[in-house]
Amino acid sequence: MIERSGYKFLLLSLTLLIFSGICAPLFLPLFIVSTLFVAAFFRDPPRKIGEGVVSPADGKIDYIRGNRLEIFMSPFDCHINRAPVSGRIVKVRFREGSKPPAFIRRDNVRMNEILIESTEGIFKVVQIAGFLARRIVCYVKEGDYVEKGDKIGMIRFGSRVVIEVPENFKFVKVIGEKVKAGETIAFKDENP
Repeated sequence: MIERSGYKFLLLSLTLLIFSGICAPLFLPLFIVSTLFVAAFFRDPPRKIGEGVVSPADGKIDYIRGNRLEIFMSPFDCHINRAPVSGRIVKVRFREGSKPPAFIRRDNVRMNEILIESTEGIFKVVQIAGFLARRIVCYVKEGDYVEKGDKIGMIRFGSRVVIEVPENFKFVKVIGEKVKAGETIAFKDENP
């Protein structure tokens, strides 16, 4: 399945592919590759949602400190973002900023912050745009209720996602591990 905002990009790629096949066959391989890339980038595979707090994104964990975990999403990862817990959206805030390459951690970047209030506390998901990721798409608004694993947005063409959990949670994944949206990354610490 393709993410809904990806259909226009896929249609454009297919149009260029057909045009190239008719008018400029020399460029046909380029448009075949770009069409396959667009279809892969906007893919929206079904997910089995894990226990505890789940990852909001596909990618590689490249930073953990305290209650903050960051995931680098390469252009080849699925870019659909999911709710890490069930709860009410209490804040959605977009902020303009710089767009460094997504593999570089930096302050004052273009981002969208989503706060989810659950029975276990407040969870923060931050969608960060990178050099290639010019567009953050947010599917939720303040007051919405989300179930764990629901789609909350996507970031187009390479990016970074941050999750901050309440103090009484422990991450079960480590730096360098690959994760998928919906996969368990943290549990409540029963022995704080």
